[in-house]
Amino acid sequence: MPGCFKKTLFALASLISFVSFILIVVAMGTPKWVTGKILCKTGADLVNATDPELVKFIGEIYYGLFRGGKIRQCGLGGRPSKFIIFPHMVKKLNTGLHVMIIMFLCVAIFFSLVSFGFCILNAIKVPYRAIKGPAGACLWNFLAGGFIVLAVTSFMAAVKLHHLTERIANFRENVFQFVILEERFEDCFWLCVASATAHAVNLLLISISGIHFPKIKTKTEEANVTAEDIMY
Repeated sequence: MPGCFKKTLFALASLISFVSFILIVVAMGTPKWVTGKILCKTGADLVNATDPELVKFIGEIYYGLFRGGKIRQCGLGGRPSKFIIFPHMVKKLNTGLHVMIIMFLCVAIFFSLVSFGFCILNAIKVPYRAIKGPAGACLWNFLAGGFIVLAVTSFMAAVKLHHLTERIANFRENVFQFVILEERFEDCFWLCVASATAHAVNLLLISISGIHFPKIKTKTEEANVTAEDIMY
């Protein structure tokens, strides 16, 4: 049986792994990874809008991995609309990269659950095989955190390098052209970053569990036996 200190560390690690699993699932199902402001350039150019008048042509956009929405402002008031990434926008986006991001997160979910199970196993007993012990728990946490980092990095590349927001804003826009004025990553994106950080914390906890602290030994006083003690 593991000691009380190791039990506490692995129980905490299992809780963190489960929280990481919840964070990824919530992030994937939420449609606000990125929000931004979009300018209806065609409408602004038609009326030669100056700075005070540009407000009438600035709308909003938000999207996640599977769906999103936008408010078009082309001089006639806001017109909200919603869209679905799959299957409507597959041809408009960098499909391979987008699918890869989703796959990375799905694999991370799997390894988070595996890490959760292995941490519970180590909190209950000392496994016979090394792969089921702290080394295995470290491996699954490293893989889970690594795939989350890959997903986050790929999504940032899609937004910044492949102009994902601009592609989505101009989806099925035959008349008007939209320009991105501002874009920012929202809480759902940072949930994935927090999930990766959680697995890094788990690696630290598991490493601490392997440290052997010196045991404090109390010196027992040697009994001085005299001849008088023997007589009695």
